[in-house]
Amino acid sequence: MEFLTIIQVLDSTLRLSTPLLLACLAGLFSERAGIFDIGLEGKMLLAAMFSAAIAFASGNVWVGMLAGIGASLALSLVHGLASITFRGNQLISGVAINFLASGITVLVAQSWFGQGGRTPTLQGAARFEPVHLPGALTRIRDIADANPLMQVYSELISGHTIIVYISLLLVPLSWWVLFQTRFGLRLRAVGENPAAVDTAGISVVRLRYMSVLICGVLCGIAGAYLATALQAQFVKEMTAGRGFIALAALIFAKWKPWNALYACLLFGLLQAIAVRFQNIQIGEVTIPVQLMEALPYILTVVILAGFIGKAIPPRAGGEPYVKER
Repeated sequence: MEFLTIIQVLDSTLRLSTPLLLACLAGLFSERAGIFDIGLEGKMLLAAMFSAAIAFASGNVWVGMLAGIGASLALSLVHGLASITFRGNQLISGVAINFLASGITVLVAQSWFGQGGRTPTLQGAARFEPVHLPGALTRIRDIADANPLMQVYSELISGHTIIVYISLLLVPLSWWVLFQTRFGLRLRAVGENPAAVDTAGISVVRLRYMSVLICGVLCGIAGAYLATALQAQFVKEMTAGRGFIALAALIFAKWKPWNALYACLLFGLLQAIAVRFQNIQIGEVTIPVQLMEALPYILTVVILAGFIGKAIPPRAGGEPYVKER
């Protein structure tokens, strides 16, 4: 395999792992505060639809992304009301959000645009364009003729949309917030022992709502990325299970930001290989493309089955907090 081909696969890995990383960090903040969120998929899906629709209508991708974040925050508030205020079952609330988003996205998109539940193709300022760093080559022929260092810089480091770079910066930022700040300490304490936090005079409800809202913002960015950067329109069920893969990556990462990055890059690599190599020949055996495309989902099942070792979630995760009187 040529060096440039490897670089191109890694380039695709970064692009494909970005929505997974954003959703994984979203689940990290929520679950560290004790709120399990199966609804990552639904939030991303609704954000993708609204971001594409508003970006097309306004001609401004940033306005579209704000609309997507707003849609995701609305579902986050619904989940917060159900699981925090009314102390409902968090898993059922998340599943309901997924069903709601799956139906409402197609209904609204069809009502607005009449294109079978999809939005028109985004062009120009209505979508995120690649950012070419100073000195980077942009033509494929020039990159192919360049030296290995320039190929890495031009193909792997440069040429991504701004959201890819933002998602990578969010990893150290999330680590710093969770493990180096008072807010992060309290957030983690709420997920482990909310009664102790309440005894210290800190509002458990407020902290959990803050974590749910952070989750909504990150899911909104992930959905906007799918519809306005990775693709140029919204199509039905375009998240394709990425929310569930992000949850599996979160378990694989044992609820730690840096591990989340590595886990999402692994899933992204499997997706990139499936896209790049449709049929892989090993000796006389040809691996079918369907198996390659199923690899990320197979890995998800393997992780959830516990083959990667015991992953211990926050002790108070999934449990509504009832204040003692």
